[in-house]
Amino acid sequence: MPTYPVQDVQHYINGQFVDGTSGKTFENLSPFNNQVINIVAEGFKQDIDLAVAAAKDAFDNGPWRKMKVEERLKYINRIADLIEENAEEISYLESLDTGLPISQTKKQAARGAENFRFYSEMVKSRLIGESYQVDDTFINYTIHKPIGVAGLITPWNAPFMLETWKIAPALATGNTCVLKPAEWSPLTANKLAQIVDQSGLPKGVFNIVHGFGETAGASLVAHPDVQLISFTGETTTGAEIIKNGADTMKRFSMELGGKSPAIIFEDADLEKAMDSVVWGIYSFNGERCTANSRLFVHESIIDQFVAELKERVHNIKIGNPMEAGTEIGPLIHRNHFDNVSRYLDIAKDEGAEIVSGVIPGEFKEGNFIAPTLLLNCTNDMTVAQEEIFGPVMAVIPFKTEKEVLKMANDVKYGLAAYVWTNDMKRGHRFAQAVDSGMVWVNSQNVRDLRIPFGGSKYSGVGREGGHYSFEFYTETQVIHVAIGEHHIPKFGDSKRNAVSSAEK
Repeated sequence: MPTYPVQDVQHYINGQFVDGTSGKTFENLSPFNNQVINIVAEGFKQDIDLAVAAAKDAFDNGPWRKMKVEERLKYINRIADLIEENAEEISYLESLDTGLPISQTKKQAARGAENFRFYSEMVKSRLIGESYQVDDTFINYTIHKPIGVAGLITPWNAPFMLETWKIAPALATGNTCVLKPAEWSPLTANKLAQIVDQSGLPKGVFNIVHGFGETAGASLVAHPDVQLISFTGETTTGAEIIKNGADTMKRFSMELGGKSPAIIFEDADLEKAMDSVVWGIYSFNGERCTANSRLFVHESIIDQFVAELKERVHNIKIGNPMEAGTEIGPLIHRNHFDNVSRYLDIAKDEGAEIVSGVIPGEFKEGNFIAPTLLLNCTNDMTVAQEEIFGPVMAVIPFKTEKEVLKMANDVKYGLAAYVWTNDMKRGHRFAQAVDSGMVWVNSQNVRDLRIPFGGSKYSGVGREGGHYSFEFYTETQVIHVAIGEHHIPKFGDSKRNAVSSAEK
């Protein structure tokens, strides 16, 4: 496959690529061999202040907010065109940076373009208000207005796709934004800045500050001129962001962690269920928030199902993420590798049987964790309750629908769930009883961009996706208009009130 040069990364502020004010940088490491890929500018409060000031000036005084919608959407579609033109390079950089197999990052680059096109269409067709007629006296109606500067904080597990998922609706609705991408995956964010720059977007509308959550991210959250924060990441950080943004009364959208169950009833299409759960936990190197990391299998079929699972686990191709046939690559960073390894030790201590593939010796320098099954698990184990965020699936047997529903809901998260049964009464009944924001029945995680995405309990706050994003990225204003005669109390008008009383 073609390769592309990798440059050092600067911030993108007010339409310019700039070094950080401190002059500090950090090394970006390859997940494949832990060698330095490139050097990245490290942002601090001063850099965030500059980016927010540029975004605020672009919102208050620039053309973006007041631009005709048709004209604004030309920029959005132009960005989509440029993403498609650069899709191969984006896929290459994403795999280089994250360790995700190239066969999977190609789809994410395509999805990035689709996100921009989708929100162009949505703004054109669904960014609409409502009207409320009150007889012949009033007409009340609503409009949607951009809010101001959007702070967007994105994760490292599918960086380009998730960045575009937030940037597209924020910009298409007329906001300006400051993006703080994950420090472990800066390459495609920088490529997106180059694309935005090439699109001719007015300066200050889109800005990026690279750096760490404790400094750059925290400064963005606390900034008084940032009106909203959209965050995707782990639950503890999300809770911290909400606390730190409370003093400035920010609006929050939080897509957080998950420990999603997949339930295989005895009457399910077992071949499709097998394909689904294997893909659901081991694609994206297991670094997927909606991964089915808890697998509940009916006791009557568990031996047969587990035997097939073991075979699949041993056959999954572990390899160089740049090779087309690779199905699972290295985890993004050595720190994350250590954390997933720690959970495997916990599983052993808790009595689980560990079944995993074999990592070829040539990959010992990388952050590889083989696809892993945890057998003999119970739902109260640490490895069945906490998010591991790696290619690790806990398998738990069940006897009855009532029992498995209780176990499925007995976890602090509530992001996604998967139900496999050919009894559709049971499928609907079970899906509606599961505590989660999203449920797929007889399917893997297939996204429809029109639906709301998000979770319940510790998995998040709010929804993004489809027209639901408009509730977050716009202010709904109501305008009341008197169109006829109506009574207005005459406080303090004693003369008229006296005449009125005498006449009575």
